[in-house]
Amino acid sequence: REEVYSQITKDLADDLIVPVLIGAAEADSGVRRLLKALRHEVPGVEHTVERLGLDGDEATGLVFRTLHASHTGKLSYTRVLRGRLSEGQTVEGEKFSGLFRVQGMAPTKVVGADTGEVVALGRMDTVATGDLIQGANRSRFAGWPQPPSPLFAVAVHAENRNDEVKLTAAVQKLLDEDASLAFGHDPDRGGLVLEGQGEVHVGLAIERLRRRYNVAVATRPVSVPYKETIRKGTHQHARFKRQTGGHGQFGDVHVDIAPQDRGTGFEFKSAIVGGAIPKQYIPGVEAGVRDYMDRGPLGFPVVDVAVTLTDGQFHTVDSSDMAFRTAARMAMQEGMPKCEPVLLEPIMEVTVQVPSDYTARAQRLLSGRRAQILGFDARPGWAGWDEVKAHMPQSEMQDLIIELRSLTLGVGSFLASFSHLQELTGREADKVVEQRQAALAAAQ
Repeated sequence: REEVYSQITKDLADDLIVPVLIGAAEADSGVRRLLKALRHEVPGVEHTVERLGLDGDEATGLVFRTLHASHTGKLSYTRVLRGRLSEGQTVEGEKFSGLFRVQGMAPTKVVGADTGEVVALGRMDTVATGDLIQGANRSRFAGWPQPPSPLFAVAVHAENRNDEVKLTAAVQKLLDEDASLAFGHDPDRGGLVLEGQGEVHVGLAIERLRRRYNVAVATRPVSVPYKETIRKGTHQHARFKRQTGGHGQFGDVHVDIAPQDRGTGFEFKSAIVGGAIPKQYIPGVEAGVRDYMDRGPLGFPVVDVAVTLTDGQFHTVDSSDMAFRTAARMAMQEGMPKCEPVLLEPIMEVTVQVPSDYTARAQRLLSGRRAQILGFDARPGWAGWDEVKAHMPQSEMQDLIIELRSLTLGVGSFLASFSHLQELTGREADKVVEQRQAALAAAQ
């Protein structure tokens, strides 16, 4: 038995194993064994300093946790790896607002902490989890693990509009505490988006917002960033003319609209010769074309289209930048529906990671969600695990992690990144367009 514990201590010091202890703090189950492990099996701080290759003799601490407490504000939990951290110490111009020894949720103020001790630094706004404090300097610890990529997302907004600013500030505090959450504004996906490792993880974050910060949050599935393009080109003429007394408005344009290769993007060119439209009005024409590109005939942003201004007319008194902008937008509105618009859906490159016993089931799960299986192979460094690669529509991924974990007893996961846009036709496309048109009509 002593030999086993001795070997565990050595392997732990050499960073060869990661111990897992089972318990429940609320029931006081397993806590005593955890404390014994920390006392007897966990290597001393001198081994940690040596393993991390920390040079010098400055007081050094590693911030391993951040907590925002209602009565103390932000607390940065820090293990002192060398020397002594003292109250009033300054790091990059910011002074410790108290040092606390924390047991449970009851912090006790102390004047300093020595090598090996754990202490909470009070209200250090610039310090984050994973930072290394060395003397008066702060740096990102190179060995700190990167958070896993989000697997589940919801669009969120405060139920009370007056809480929108409060919501953003409260979520930022949650991100300080949990780096595996992500939050940001993404118009293509429906505005404010909260992401995490699964439905339960995101749900707990939303519950914390309500319980700790008194912000009630409403959620809905994230929008899929569909795009649209065209299959053929056309030539279109449009004239904007208005006379209301005094100076009127006049703009006349001829444009060629043509499809481009997938992924090329939008291109505007002017082929005006002979001064048919003065140069100062050309930017107005381009602005009008771009105005329309935000919402094409199907209701989605337009991509992979080239527009060439070929001819036009102007009036020496009534023409203006705004008149040509309006004329260009009219030309696009009239011409684009003639170009056989087609819906494009985003396709993700997905790598599903599952135990080998579940590989066939994972493939069936992906195929049932319109995925194209690219192949599978053994997961590097994970004996008994496989990786299944596939191209999968983003619209099929909203609850993928929920079903995948249900299929694999909670251990399956995946990585995903954008791959390309692909034409969507038939009933699926009709359904998407109908829903989009209904949403746009309701918003007017």
